[in-house]
Amino acid sequence: MNNVIEIRYCTLCRWMLRATWMAQELLSTFDGDIAELSLKPGDGGIFEVWANGERVWSRKEAGRFPEITELKQAVRDVIAPEKSLGHADRKTSTE
Repeated sequence: MNNVIEIRYCTLCRWMLRATWMAQELLSTFDGDIAELSLKPGDGGIFEVWANGERVWSRKEAGRFPEITELKQAVRDVIAPEKSLGHADRKTSTE
């Protein structure tokens, strides 16, 4: 388990609470799968989530914040692709 998650957030926009809540959700969901999770304060409206050096969410690119289920799916796809997220998992085309 060498998975590293980083959440970069804008302090001027006061997004720390959102970042810490998402960090808590990721740590709970991926208990035992994450070696390190860091919060990186920034500015300029940044809100990005990185998993193992790969950006999995950018508020600027998406034009919005992620729903927690889609963030968990994006992180899972990088750090533990075989892991089921149960009811929070995306629906398959056969369902």
